[in-house]
Amino acid sequence: MTDVLFANLVWIVVIAADLAIRIAALIVVPKRRKPTAAMAWLLAIFLIPFIGVLLFLVIGRTKLPRKRLELQKAVDAMIEEGAEGLDLAPRRASWPTWFDRLVTQNQRLTGIPPADGNRATLHPDYEGAIAAMTAEIEGATRFVHVEYFIVSFDATTAGFFAALERAVQRGVTVRLLADHLSSVRAAHSKQTFAELDRIGVTWAFMLPLRPLKGQLRRPDLRNHRKLVVVDGRVAFMGSQNLIDRTYNSKKNLARGLKWQELVTRLTGPVVTSVNAVFLGDWFSETGERILDENVPAGLVARDDGPDALECQLVPSGPSYEFENNLRLFLALIYAAERRVIITSPYFVPDEAMMYAITAACQRGLEVQLFVSEIGDQGPVFHAQRSYYGELLEAGVRIFQYPAPFILHAKHLSIDDDVAVIGSSNMDIRSFALDLEISLLVRGASFVAGMRQVEQHYRDVGRELTLAEWQREPLRRTVFDGLARLTSALE
Repeated sequence: MTDVLFANLVWIVVIAADLAIRIAALIVVPKRRKPTAAMAWLLAIFLIPFIGVLLFLVIGRTKLPRKRLELQKAVDAMIEEGAEGLDLAPRRASWPTWFDRLVTQNQRLTGIPPADGNRATLHPDYEGAIAAMTAEIEGATRFVHVEYFIVSFDATTAGFFAALERAVQRGVTVRLLADHLSSVRAAHSKQTFAELDRIGVTWAFMLPLRPLKGQLRRPDLRNHRKLVVVDGRVAFMGSQNLIDRTYNSKKNLARGLKWQELVTRLTGPVVTSVNAVFLGDWFSETGERILDENVPAGLVARDDGPDALECQLVPSGPSYEFENNLRLFLALIYAAERRVIITSPYFVPDEAMMYAITAACQRGLEVQLFVSEIGDQGPVFHAQRSYYGELLEAGVRIFQYPAPFILHAKHLSIDDDVAVIGSSNMDIRSFALDLEISLLVRGASFVAGMRQVEQHYRDVGRELTLAEWQREPLRRTVFDGLARLTSALE
């Protein structure tokens, strides 16, 4: 065989392989995938076929392995069984029809029922939130459940860890879950888990990625939930991780970055739902069903006063068939009659979310968005910026929280009596790839507290105007647009 013939054969094989990849991509990629995500993947595969295919094989699947999906179904069945026969929302007949339908949707997606008779307190102070959780742990008598995206033993969290140690010494069972990759990458990770072992905490990693041990999955799937439950009587949840507000990162320290968060303290029957999410995640990661650390909602003290809150917990993530959090947010925005106020550190909406927000403006509603003036994740920050022009033109008021703070709080409120707070960002990653937890709250007193938090954002920040945005240099908007394209690769 001559060199020319061999070279021609090589080219024929390469061209045939390239054509086969493109045809296969057109068949495989669009299946059960949003058009924007499918187009982004097809663009990547067509422009860089072999690298694009490799990336698709590694991160193209948005769902967890089949075994984990089956575990989630088992968890949902456990939750439904525990709630069967309980009337946790006796005032349901007085709800607006749209709210009743939303609650029904959430329960069908997650198995978690609504409950009234709750109380909630907001903690916008970073160290204050940790102190409040620490104080509750000091009074624990039965169990403490801790679940965080990032766990770190440092100067800020040392008191929390010390309270866990004292609880263990009193005979209290303390369990802790931490997202695997995020926590082992955090500063002081070896010391952190060595400290947990030393003080006697029973702990496990969430979504571990250890191929040599048979634990293989898409590497960028994360359990992003943050919660603490003490004795089944009080719970905390929100946006804050268990780590110093600088994340002890050299890069953050060099820039002077600090995280601004929002955590809520909960009492009442809804605490049982928060605990159920922990127990479900513990079962999914360890295979252990903890029956004696489940406190039925009917046994939790409830508040029957006029300011009692109606609440429903909405877990979401790739272990569910649908994007539970996205459906919750969309329903709320479309139900709003006067105002929609959104706070999200990573705001990268899909088409449905953009339509909902701009439609709210077109209906004459007041729509505000709180974001950070600066970003800690370059590609996400630039993808977020790519939406500012459309939002401002539609009538959305955008407020930027000032540097060197990263506004990491995640909440949404509509009108004067309904809100959501939790771990979920308003971005494609939180909708499809991360396990999140959101709390739907109906109650004017809670929203009034959230309004105070939002006013603080306005007082310390500044409003971005359309005129100012139109002066943005072309090179930045071009980079924003490129980042927006890659953000659809879910």
